[in-house]
Amino acid sequence: MARRRKELSKTFDRTHPLAKAIMEGWKEHSPVDCLVIAPEFDVMGKLPLNDFFDDCFQRGISEEDAYLTFLTEALDGKFPGFNDEHSGASSSGLKVVLNPEQAEPEILDILRTPRYGYQDDTVVEIDATAFEAGGILIINIRMGTAKPGGSFDLFDGDTELPTKGYPDDALTSAWDIPSGQIGRIRHRFERGKVFKLGATGTWFNKKGSINAFQAKISVEEN
Repeated sequence: MARRRKELSKTFDRTHPLAKAIMEGWKEHSPVDCLVIAPEFDVMGKLPLNDFFDDCFQRGISEEDAYLTFLTEALDGKFPGFNDEHSGASSSGLKVVLNPEQAEPEILDILRTPRYGYQDDTVVEIDATAFEAGGILIINIRMGTAKPGGSFDLFDGDTELPTKGYPDDALTSAWDIPSGQIGRIRHRFERGKVFKLGATGTWFNKKGSINAFQAKISVEEN
């Protein structure tokens, strides 16, 4: 894209809905990605093909069966591929390990809308214990282009997240981020510790509706 802008008179339109969907779904440095994109430009599934072939070999299953499963899960609204990639982060499930040498890690996942008055969190564990002197935890959030907005709450790592009512135990929150918009969480901490980030659809959306979100996480050291 940088060469295209330099060499051609017609620039690449990154604001086009299809372009935004592709950028939302691709994996950095992957030579080929397969994306399932709905007519409303929601990314329903993503599959980096290099990872796909390696996974098939390790699991001893045929590529045809695995690819059919990927397509079926995408059409069933299971969003295959969203729980597999946490680029730039040391991760196990939804876990990010931060340290002073690491560049800003990024999470790309989905959130669901609960019944009004309830919580249905996608939980991301954030390990900032490497920052012994503390700092400011910064989480920059961008919502996907599906209709539901999102609400995000930051908790201490040992907190049991609520399943209904308001998240009164949250350290700080960013609520009601609209579709396609951005929000930010900032929290100062005095010593290294573990946090939990809860992501859920806002109560004003249709129950069960889904959207993607991207969270870039960093720490400004004390």
